[in-house]
Amino acid sequence: MDIGAINCLSYEDFVRILGNVVERCPVVAAAVWSSRPFPSVAALEAAIDDFIEALPESGKEGILRCHPDLAGRELQSGTLTPESREEQGHAGLDRMDASEVARMARLNAEYKERFGFPFVICARTSDKATIAEQLRVRLRNTHAQERARAVEEVKKICRLRLRGLVLADQNNKL
Repeated sequence: MDIGAINCLSYEDFVRILGNVVERCPVVAAAVWSSRPFPSVAALEAAIDDFIEALPESGKEGILRCHPDLAGRELQSGTLTPESREEQGHAGLDRMDASEVARMARLNAEYKERFGFPFVICARTSDKATIAEQLRVRLRNTHAQERARAVEEVKKICRLRLRGLVLADQNNKL
């Protein structure tokens, strides 16, 4: 689907198709729909980024809380969104041994206890070792530093998901 097709979508179709570019937050797609037409994918990305940045800090944390724990219960039970399942699989989180899963669960719990939201990292551009290391390193951040860092990771995830949806058909036409 190209940006022209995205611009022609009804509100319902726009939200249905783009509703999970920010994990479990279709309100983000709903909010930017009225900004159409977007001259480019970059303009759509910017509209989403601007919406997220305009949220109060509590709203940003709300978006973060919609993300699943990495290598957590939802991965183990098969209840992740298709996008998260693919991303966590790409990072190798679905191929961890019992000790790795236990270590990740401990780090996730420590992180959530410290910050009040799940650890968010762009798993598609990481591997399980990098993710575990970043979890350890980012536990040293202040709450404000970590919220800002996690929001930037949400934006990375969103951009990759959006480019996969909007540009996929163009790539197939080549």
